[in-house]
Amino acid sequence: MSRSFEAAEAQTTLFDALVAARQTYGAKKPILEDQERNPLSYTDLIRGAFALGRKIAAFTHKGERVGVMLPSSSAGVVTFFALHAFARVPTMLNFTAGIRNLRGACELAGVKTVLTSHRFVEQGKLHDLIDALETLTKVIYLEDVRATIGLPDKLLAAAAGAFPARFRSATRPDDPGVILFTSGSFGTPKGVVLSQANLIANCRQIAQHIALDPDWVFFNPLPIFHCFGLTGGALLPILSGLKAFQYPSPLHVKQIPALVKDTKANVLFATDTFINQYARSAEPDELAGLTFVVCGAEKVREETHNLIAEKFGPIPLLEGYGATEASPVIAVNKPGDNRRGTVGALLPGVETRLVPVPGIPGGGQLFVRGPNVMAGYLNASGEVESPVDGWHDTGDVVSITDDGWVQIKGRVKRFAKVAGEMVSLTAAEDLACAVWPDCRHAVIALADPKKGERLILVTDRRDAEASALIAYAQSIQAPEIAVPRKIIRVQEIPVLGTGKTDYVAIQRMVDAEMRPAA
Repeated sequence: MSRSFEAAEAQTTLFDALVAARQTYGAKKPILEDQERNPLSYTDLIRGAFALGRKIAAFTHKGERVGVMLPSSSAGVVTFFALHAFARVPTMLNFTAGIRNLRGACELAGVKTVLTSHRFVEQGKLHDLIDALETLTKVIYLEDVRATIGLPDKLLAAAAGAFPARFRSATRPDDPGVILFTSGSFGTPKGVVLSQANLIANCRQIAQHIALDPDWVFFNPLPIFHCFGLTGGALLPILSGLKAFQYPSPLHVKQIPALVKDTKANVLFATDTFINQYARSAEPDELAGLTFVVCGAEKVREETHNLIAEKFGPIPLLEGYGATEASPVIAVNKPGDNRRGTVGALLPGVETRLVPVPGIPGGGQLFVRGPNVMAGYLNASGEVESPVDGWHDTGDVVSITDDGWVQIKGRVKRFAKVAGEMVSLTAAEDLACAVWPDCRHAVIALADPKKGERLILVTDRRDAEASALIAYAQSIQAPEIAVPRKIIRVQEIPVLGTGKTDYVAIQRMVDAEMRPAA
């Protein structure tokens, strides 16, 4: 299944797409801002990229994979385009992934230089990460680089801003646009190489799928080391003529709603976890001005939909679906056609193939192909291994309607075989969410000598009992085999920096809890 998409318009480079957007929407149009409240126009962004990029080029080489460890901010976006102006490859480092994963990412990508900032390291208390990175790489602080920018650099930046095609380094659309690392929800993060054409294509696909108004403001609190935050929260608005407001952390629950109102934001990017928290914290008028909210990275609960509608009015909460390997958006709901319980319609140009999974009726394992699907994974040698015939295995089991709407049944890894039957761990989590909608829940499977596997519910509901789950399952005629009988109550469900449930950490918690006493 696929929908038509004119891929030719995506066949340009990222920096040239930025320059083309300036020509389309106006050189002086403000398109980038952060909490410093110093808006940048297209020309400001382009000049800043040349001034900073020229300095970075002095201590890196063409084609080098340069680490970027910065929060969502104007500086982060300028740095991204500065690297592209001089044909360096931004390699976005997840500073929430822990020392081991961060070192592993640098080793895998061959990163020798990491760009960060003194202020960010101090505010984030990231000194241990820096110490670990300095054993592998050279850490460069942007404040120190900017201090060396003199009059000759500013004059060159001014000239380059006026005639960018003469000054920017030549690259090709199929050259790397960014290296990102998967979230690691279920294991070790993978290095994903997205071409420049991949990123631009996904922006164009989204803009063809949902009509965007150049007068809108996008508010992005999600990290730019995550593809949802980078493509949706930064590249899409900037290349489409909208202002992108960058905020450094989605965790600032009290500050973000007030700033959404103050910036007159139309679109907010979030996950279910974060938008639920913002909605509970916000005053009624602070989110009411939004045109819609886009949610990804995790399933949106019915309770969250209802909370937004009851407190702020008819603001569509659009659930979408994607993967880092797809730049990332594969499907998303629409403001005028928002179907709860689905992740929306496939984007134009996305081809799909469903492979039957034994024991799971009504869907199949999803493979996708299209102009937004990655160049490939980094292998142990740091080389790029492309997907076979362009097809990427998402690892998700889905059903797709005749008109292209997608419903997620679960990940292949998120099914257990209990007494010979395939049981969705996601469906088991949904039972807990329905019984205790104000709490967080995660279900994993453990080997069981009698049943093959058994389900374990980990929850922050302090009085959770299996009897309540069984009663609810009976009331909706859900199979009792999908009800976890063992419940582990915790203070907090661990999540990743992207807001996704950290199943690796949860598995460790369960293993520790179930380990026989010495």
